[in-house]
Amino acid sequence: MLESIIGCKWSLTVLSLVRQGVRRPGEMEHAIDGLSAKVLNERLVKLMRFGVLAKETFPEIPPRVEYRLTPFGEEFVKLVDEVDALQAKLVDTTQS
Repeated sequence: MLESIIGCKWSLTVLSLVRQGVRRPGEMEHAIDGLSAKVLNERLVKLMRFGVLAKETFPEIPPRVEYRLTPFGEEFVKLVDEVDALQAKLVDTTQS
């Protein structure tokens, strides 16, 4: 799971967008150049399968779908933040 998510720039991009409050697929697709609907849907499905994201469908016409972090997802992104912080420390020490 970790390799599948961390190893994919689009998965991390989707997580970042959700954390910033971008929760609708159309908004996500328009927010990032190069992110196609196909790749976005693949990433959303994978993140839901791992329990990182949850999908909420609203009974409206046209239908509206939003994604949010699950409680597990909230914990997972903390780990991603820790990895980022660790990498920043490494970069700081190699540049000194």
